[in-house]
Parts: sequence; structure tokens; C-alpha cells
Amino acid sequence: MDTETRLPETLTEAVRFFTDPDVCLAFVANLRWPGGVICPRCGSGEHSFLSTRRLWKCKGCKKQFSVKLGTIFEDSPLGLDKWLPALWMVVNCKNGISSYEMARALGVTQKSAWFMNHRIRLAVQEGTFEPMSGEVEVDETFIGGRARNMHKGRREQKITGTGGAGKTAVMGLLERHGEGGHSKVRAKVVPNVRRKTLSPEVRENVAEGSEVFTDALKSYADLSDAYVHQVIDHAECYVKGKVHTNGLENFWSLLKRSIKGTYVSVEPFHLFRYLDEQTFRFNTRKVKDGARFLHAAAGIIGKRLTYKALTGSEVPAT
Repeated sequence: MDTETRLPETLTEAVRFFTDPDVCLAFVANLRWPGGVICPRCGSGEHSFLSTRRLWKCKGCKKQFSVKLGTIFEDSPLGLDKWLPALWMVVNCKNGISSYEMARALGVTQKSAWFMNHRIRLAVQEGTFEPMSGEVEVDETFIGGRARNMHKGRREQKITGTGGAGKTAVMGLLERHGEGGHSKVRAKVVPNVRRKTLSPEVRENVAEGSEVFTDALKSYADLSDAYVHQVIDHAECYVKGKVHTNGLENFWSLLKRSIKGTYVSVEPFHLFRYLDEQTFRFNTRKVKDGARFLHAAAGIIGKRLTYKALTGSEVPAT
């Protein structure tokens, strides 16, 4: 299958395109093994195809394997005709798609859709990073429910101070005018916004000598030794020429819109997964839906997330 010329361009086309199980199988097989099917266990290229079960039997290790083995789809009873449209929806819906909406659209349970969403977020998670350079914005925000919307008892338990008390801290870095002239962002959950936390993150992710723009938070005060550090004090103004953090402020707005408007309630220990999803959509915002889908599909290989690991019920080996 020629994925570049036959790739759908809209959700409707994607649903129709992936209705045929053989089309789904061919799409994922060509994505995984563009040079021909190879056994994911032993690497042998000698095999026979069992058409009635859509499986291969390796002549090397004598074991059967499916196209799902070694991907985020592994051990899922759901067919690729549901998985691939789900992947399309997650990466191409601007504000994300909730598990309830996905469940209704695909005809699966909400629990299954929730698990699918998180597996797909793993697929779009970036691997290794090259250091950012040039002009880089650095900012932080807090994610969590508004105190006025909480029950009185929960508010008294959670909110013990001002500002970000009771919320989860998130740090972001944005490289202006990156590849293709488009800004790219990275976001990470951090334990706090103190200097010992934020400063090392900047030094790890930004090349020395770059221009770094931050707000007046004192946690960034020691960056001048390695960077051209310029500060915008939001108590005075928000922009002084190119000195601002408006790019990251825009990203925070999109992130919070998706969390508050689509997902409504996000547990702090799952927040990094939602950051991966929003970061992927932001960094690929200039490409067409079909190309974004193909880019995300390339990330399904070599990754796996079990339900026990996702819910924290998996007991570590001792």
C-alpha cells in the first residue's frame, strides 16, 4: 500500500479507509516492515501467512505473531479498524477527545476508550531531544481545579496557601523559529518552581549561549552565566520588543482549554501524558491532518503500556 498517496485527509475518510481489516493490516504492516515482514521475536524473514487469522508463522522460531506484537496495540482485543480511527481523533482533534466521546464514536466502553487514549499518548511521546537554541522562552504554570469550584471540605484539605497551592507545577520551554520557521515547545511536570528545580532543566535542554527569555521569577536569576538572559516583569508590561513569553502563554492557554473543556478532571500522576499529547499537536500544528496521523502512527512501534502499569496496580519485582 502506498500510504503517502492513499492516506485519508479527514476523519470521515479515515473511518471509511480503515473499515476493511485487510487495509488496516496492510497499513500497519507496511509501516512496521517497509522492506518486508520480519519476525519481531527472532528477526527472521522466513514465514508463512495464515490468512484466516491474519497472522504470520515464523519458520525460524516456529511461533506465530500478529502485526500488533511489539506495538501499543499488543494484547488488545480491539481490531485495528477501531484503533486507527482512534489514533486519528486523538492527534487531530484540536482540543483533544474525551474517553466518553471516543467510546460513543467507536462503540466501545468508556474504560476501553480511556485505556486507548493513554496508549496513544504514549505513541506520540517524544524520545530523545536535541538542545534548544537561538531564542528560547521559559515559563511555568500551575494545573489544577479552581478553589471556588471545590467542595468546602476538599478546598480546606487541598488549598493551604495562595497561588499554586494544591496544584501541579508544569515547566515549559519554547524555541522560536525552529525547524521550518515554526516554534516548538517542550513541557514537563516539575515538583516545584524553585531555582534548584527550574535552573537545571533550562541548562539541560537549552544550548549555552542561547537567548533565554523569562518572567521575573527569581528561580531564573542565575542563568546569566551561560545564556543571554533577558527578563520581562509582568507587573510592568508583557512585551518589550522580542523580550516576552507570549509563545508559551499561548501554549498554556491551549493546554488548559483542553484539560478544562474536554477532559475536565486530570489526576496529577497522569498529567505528563496529557502534556505529551498537547505538545505533539502543537509541534505539528502546521502539517496536514494526514501527515500528522502518519507521524503519530510511526510512534506505535516498540512501545507498550499495560493497564496495571497505567493504574499503578502493578507490583514492582523485588
